[in-house]
Amino acid sequence: MREPTLLCVPSVAKSTDQMAADMRLARSNGADLVEIRLDHLQSFDPQRDLRFLLKDPPLPTLVTYRPNWEGGEYEGDDEPRFEALCLAMELGADYVDVELKVADKFFASISNKKPEKCKIIVSSHNYQFTPSLEDLGNLVARIQATGADIVKIATTAVDISDVARMFQIIVHCQVPIIGLVMKERGLICRLLCSKFGGYLTFGTLESGKESAPGQPSISDLLNVYNIRQIGPDTKVFGIIGKPVGHSKGPILHNAAFRSVGFNAVYVPLLVDNLADFFNVYSSPDFAGFSCTIPHKEAALKICDEVDPIAKSIGAVNTIIRRPSDGKLIGYNTDYVGAISAIEDGIKVSSHNAAKDGTGSPLAGKLFVVIGAGGAGKALAYGAKQKGAKVVIANRTVDRAKELARWVGGDALSLSELENFHPEEGMILANTTSIGMHPKVDESPIPKQALRFYSLVFDAVYNPRMTKLLLEAEESGAAVVSGLEMFIRQAMRQFELFTGLPAPEQLMREIMTKNA
Repeated sequence: MREPTLLCVPSVAKSTDQMAADMRLARSNGADLVEIRLDHLQSFDPQRDLRFLLKDPPLPTLVTYRPNWEGGEYEGDDEPRFEALCLAMELGADYVDVELKVADKFFASISNKKPEKCKIIVSSHNYQFTPSLEDLGNLVARIQATGADIVKIATTAVDISDVARMFQIIVHCQVPIIGLVMKERGLICRLLCSKFGGYLTFGTLESGKESAPGQPSISDLLNVYNIRQIGPDTKVFGIIGKPVGHSKGPILHNAAFRSVGFNAVYVPLLVDNLADFFNVYSSPDFAGFSCTIPHKEAALKICDEVDPIAKSIGAVNTIIRRPSDGKLIGYNTDYVGAISAIEDGIKVSSHNAAKDGTGSPLAGKLFVVIGAGGAGKALAYGAKQKGAKVVIANRTVDRAKELARWVGGDALSLSELENFHPEEGMILANTTSIGMHPKVDESPIPKQALRFYSLVFDAVYNPRMTKLLLEAEESGAAVVSGLEMFIRQAMRQFELFTGLPAPEQLMREIMTKNA
C-alpha cells in the first residue's frame, strides 16, 4: 500500500528571511514539506544561506537549484550548483532535486557520500507537451537507472486527455513517483494525484508564488478539494466547460459531499473536445459531470440515453455514468433551477401567485430570452411549458429563429431588442456570458430598454449582481440572480450524483458566502 501523497509548498522568495517566513507559514497552513528554490534567491551564499535555512526548519525540506535550461533561474555552471546541493544534503535536507540531463554527473560528483536520511529526486520537465505513454514509460526507466530514490516527471497539458497518460504512469510505477502535468488543462493531475498514488503534489502559499504553471494553492487543496480524504476509491465528479476556472461548483459540491460523508471529489475540467474527453476518461471512477458553456448541446450527442426533458430542450447540463453498465445518461437541471427561481421572484415582487389555472405566474407573460445556446433552450422550453409567450434575441438571428420556431415564439437580433417593447411588465432572461467576470462592465441590453420589464433574470452568477441586474434594479424591475438558479440546479445535480437529498441550507450558505 502506498503512503499518503505529501503536500509540498514551494518557496520562490528572493531572500532567505522571506524563505524562512514561507516555511513557517507553510507549516501553519498544513503542508508536509517545503521546497527551497535556491535559484530564486537574489544573492546566494551557500555556506551562510543553507546553514540558516536548514538549521531546525519547521518542516522537512526539499532543496532545488533549478538551471534556466530546465525552467529555473540559475544561469551558471553545474559544479557550484552540485556543491550547493551536496552541502544541503550534509546539512540535513530531506530531499534534493537534480535534473535527469545531469543526474549521472551529479551522482559521480557525490561519490556515494549521500546521507541515509536524504532522498534524491531525479526530475524531467517538458514545457511543450506530454509525450506518448510509451515515451513516458521509457523516461521513467531512464530516471530509475540513474539511481534515483524518487522519479519526478512534469509535462505540459495541450489537452486534458494528456493527464490520463500521466495517471497510468503513476499507477503502474513500481518506485515512488511525482507525476505532474502543468498548466490549466493539467490541473486535475495535481488535484487527483493522491487517488492514483503520486508521491507528492505542490500547493502555493498564495497566487503569484507558483514555482510552475498551474499550481493550486495549498488552501484550495486542503479546504476546497479535501485532498487528505482522496484515495483510490474516491469517485471523481467535475464541471466540464471552456472556460471553467471561474466556476464555484468545486467549492459547493465538495463541501456538500463532505457534509454527507460521500467519498467523492468535484474538480474543474477544461475540455476542448467533449467526445475526446469521454473516449479517454471512460473509467467508472469518473462518475458524473456538470456540463457548461460551450458543451451543453454537444453533450446531448455523446450521451447513450437522455432524459425526456433534456431531449426536448436539446441541451444536457448533467451527465451520470450509470454504475451498472457504464452508459452515459444526460439530464437538464438548468430548466428546473431557472424557471422555479424566476417564478418565485415574480411571486415575491407581486406578492401573489398567478390567478389562472396553470398556477404559474409566467402564464400569459411575454418572456424574452437572450441567447440561443443550451441555457437559452432550457429557459425557452421552461417558459413555454408554463404558458408564457416566448421571444428569442440572439446575436446570430438565424439561431434565434431556429429556437423560436422550436418553441413557437418570435425571434429578434440583439440590436433590435433595444427598441422592442410591445407591452409593459415583460420578463427578461439573459442566458449568455455577457457581463461575466472579468468583463463586468458589459451588459446585453442598454439600460433605457429595461424600464419595460417587471423582472430581469441573469444566468451569470459571477459577479452576483451583474451590470444588467444593477441597471434593471435602478429601472424599477425585480431581479433574480444567476446564483439562485445555480443553487437550485446544483441541488438537483447533487441528488443525481449521490442518490441522497441535497443539503440545501449548507449549499445556500456556501454560495452566499462565496458569491
